[in-house]
Amino acid sequence: MIREIVQVGDPVLRKKCAPVERFDGALGALLDDMKDTLLDAEGAGLAAPQIGVPLRVVAVNVEEGYFEFVNPAFVWQKGEQVGAEGCLSVRGKAGTVRRPEKVKIVFRDRKGDRYSLVARGFFARAVCHELDHLDGVLYTDKAENIRDAED
Repeated sequence: MIREIVQVGDPVLRKKCAPVERFDGALGALLDDMKDTLLDAEGAGLAAPQIGVPLRVVAVNVEEGYFEFVNPAFVWQKGEQVGAEGCLSVRGKAGTVRRPEKVKIVFRDRKGDRYSLVARGFFARAVCHELDHLDGVLYTDKAENIRDAED
């Protein structure tokens, strides 16, 4: 099911999200809805608070594939990249953000199994952007020269 993406100003976007404690059908349904919503919006990532759910759940859809991260946490971050970012919850704007070039995260899948992953380049940028959402941080908090996005 495609859900409404909340926009900047909604207090849920500024909350520190709670960890997922139950790996059940409700979590599966949330992840399914997040995938449908993300694909419909043609975005690179979506965090649960962006659809009004303050849980530590993220979906990322990049060249490397589609990923679901439950209770993700950084292990390490290396290097630096600077690039343009936008956000499905900050429509019509873009800015330049400094992010790590490479990151390693640990996370659980929808069944609760634990994994780790290393992401580089744009994939790392998308992971960092979405994990920020889980702590109530928007890219605009870190961005330089925020401007109107080009269509």
